[in-house]
Amino acid sequence: MPDLSRGDDAAAVSALRGAVMRLSRRLKHQRVDESLSPTEMSVLGTLARCGHATPGELARKEHVQPPSMTRIVAMLEAKGLVRLEAHPDDRRQKVVTQTEQAEAMLAESRHKRDAWLAELATGLDDDEWAKLRAAAPVLEKLAQL
Repeated sequence: MPDLSRGDDAAAVSALRGAVMRLSRRLKHQRVDESLSPTEMSVLGTLARCGHATPGELARKEHVQPPSMTRIVAMLEAKGLVRLEAHPDDRRQKVVTQTEQAEAMLAESRHKRDAWLAELATGLDDDEWAKLRAAAPVLEKLAQL
């Protein structure tokens, strides 16, 4: 567990935060569809990972208020990227599912971002690349906590 009173732990946490934020900003510029907001892209990514969800579940996963998620889902539906279906157990609720168009767009976006990152990684030496491969699962775990 990091001890932020220790200078080296505090420096590592600060360096990680800064690097992740800079890399995230640069990755956001590698979007395929500029008409979608980062939040809309994030919702589509969440649907790609979980398959389907109610608007309330999406709001919790995306850390937004339910009324905001209702608006986001409506915009994505209008763009043909999600469809709303009746909830199988509770007819008062809807389930949000991404469309084939959204799947294709996300696949293209992932490909573009992966290619961009791969190009950046050509600037790493073998030792740095090995460290990055080892760090990837740890970063993924942090993203899920």
